[in-house]
Amino acid sequence: MNFLFTCGGTAGHINPALAVAGILRDRMPDCGILFVGANGKMETDLVPRAGYDIVTVEVTNIHRSLKPSEIAYNFRSLHNARQATKDARKIIEDFQPDIGTGGYVCYPVLKAAAQLGIPTIVHESNAVPGLTTKMLAGAVDRILVGFEESKQHYSEQEKVVVTGTPVRGAFTACSKAEAKRQLGLDPEADFATLSGGNKRRVALARALVASENLLLDEPTNHLDIKTIAWLEDFLVRRVKTFVFISHDRAFVRRLATRIVEVDRSQLYSYACTFDQFLERREERLDAEEKQAAAFDKKLAQEEAWIRQGIKARRTRNMGRVRALQAMRSERMARVSRQGVVSMLAQEAERSGKLVIEAKQAGFAYPDGYRVFNAFSTIIQRGDRIGLIGNNGVGKTTLLRLLLGELEPTEGSIRHGTRLEVSYFDQLRSSLDPEKSVMDNVANGNDTVTINGQQRHVASYLMDFLFESDRLRVPVHTLSGGERNRLLLAKLFTMPSNLLVLDEPTNDLDVETLELLEELLASYSGTVLMVSHDREFLDNLVTTTLALEGDGQVREYVGGYTDWLRQRPEPVAAHTDKPKPKPLAPPAKIGPRKLTFKEQRELQMLKDELEALPGKMAALEDEQHTLEDRLNDPGFFARDPDGFNATAKRISELDDEQTAALQRWEDVEFRIAELEGKAEDK
Repeated sequence: MNFLFTCGGTAGHINPALAVAGILRDRMPDCGILFVGANGKMETDLVPRAGYDIVTVEVTNIHRSLKPSEIAYNFRSLHNARQATKDARKIIEDFQPDIGTGGYVCYPVLKAAAQLGIPTIVHESNAVPGLTTKMLAGAVDRILVGFEESKQHYSEQEKVVVTGTPVRGAFTACSKAEAKRQLGLDPEADFATLSGGNKRRVALARALVASENLLLDEPTNHLDIKTIAWLEDFLVRRVKTFVFISHDRAFVRRLATRIVEVDRSQLYSYACTFDQFLERREERLDAEEKQAAAFDKKLAQEEAWIRQGIKARRTRNMGRVRALQAMRSERMARVSRQGVVSMLAQEAERSGKLVIEAKQAGFAYPDGYRVFNAFSTIIQRGDRIGLIGNNGVGKTTLLRLLLGELEPTEGSIRHGTRLEVSYFDQLRSSLDPEKSVMDNVANGNDTVTINGQQRHVASYLMDFLFESDRLRVPVHTLSGGERNRLLLAKLFTMPSNLLVLDEPTNDLDVETLELLEELLASYSGTVLMVSHDREFLDNLVTTTLALEGDGQVREYVGGYTDWLRQRPEPVAAHTDKPKPKPLAPPAKIGPRKLTFKEQRELQMLKDELEALPGKMAALEDEQHTLEDRLNDPGFFARDPDGFNATAKRISELDDEQTAALQRWEDVEFRIAELEGKAEDK
């Protein structure tokens, strides 16, 4: 069968026609489909892009104004319509359609088709019919409308069918194959055996495949950055309207056009971007605080008036009394803003300047599967390192390797001195699900010690928004966000100078995220974090270790956005430029022998390299001793000059350690260079 479509003017008319054409092509792959549109209009771009042929006629609309210029325009439109009808007849005779359908600019085509006895349908997307539809109503066989209420506008009631407006599947649905591929799902896996994260992925895939109206609750949790980016692109390009809950600020910033905030049982709607919402919310809260202050001042004045003497009470205005009672009720009903998390990490004594050194470290499982190839890096005190990569690529394995929980299968991992590690586990395995909130943090004690200060555990947990009625409930009854806050509360009771955070941002609200960022930014120790929260990474990390799926661990300066800018192009990463061949390459019969001077340099460098760890340890020990001396409260009073000299020496030692680390890198590089010369053939 051949189907003739006429449409144009706006996407609201074109896309429904494309939706119907897509269904026909799926059900009848051999059918013929031809579109007719107006010269130079939007359809000449959208229709070919969707993979359909289109021919055009000269059609212009009718203006309703009686101005002379508009009357002249309408005469031209009538002339175009007559010519378009002739052109339409020619198109129909050539294409031989079995049925024709259209909307908006379809008048000459459908009119000609009806005159030739071809079954015709007109579709009206608007609630009230336009001029073209009214003119065709008497000629076509069926009138399709989007709303039940639209039927009243047509005298030909028997022709009217309520169909709604067809929506292109490309805009609302994802194929099963694409959903499985992009979300990393195993089609053969038993759902009951999946982890919580993979179960969420299955639910997300099901929604994308089966739903036209999408409601998404924290869709980015447990997704890697690559998948989050795909999901963003999918929603932007192919879903017209959807509602989502998310604390991923980058995700919200790209997608949201309207934001609804739930605050103290009230809904506040903001028709704006995320950044504009932040500004408007602050303005609203500031105005609310000023209004509350003025209200409280007025209430205090009225309370003072009611408490006046006997004369005042005899002569008081009863209307004023009733107003005061209403003010009291309003004040009692006022709900204060929900508190925000107050975080303070307990820091241990400073670690050495060198925290972790990886030297040509690689890792493979006993079955031969290689997680990543050999890589080298040096992590110094105060660094904030972000680990990124797709799910399953080995980020947690790399963390365990750097922490010494796994031995590298090649190369070495070396740790610095005086390391105190606190580990935030994304699986929350350090929380006992059967113990109460209090017992998980204080191990049955009533107090915890934070930076030398004892605090009651109930007061401490209030800083993490745990009210008194939640302190004795078992952990397994908590929400995901509550468990994350509890894990942070427990983590920060432990003295540390190396914080290791594996997906700390899941289920945290925006305000808690921002406070966590502030804490980590001011933390004087070292931070290693795995995260898929792009803004969190951009705001915090100084260096990014990227596992890029090819067995390589590559180091980049800066956060996620910096990695995007610096990473190699996908094609260039796997394409080697051909090198010109020399006309007569000299034959090499064996390794080149180093000169005497190079041999001597190599041996001296190896001796220096062997001595450098001891030198670093000596510098750190001296610094530690001097820091203990400075901590003596009476030192300055006894010896002000000695105090100042000690402080100066500590600063010098810090510089010396930095220089020693730099020398370490230079020595290793030169040794590798010399040994490489000796291996050349």
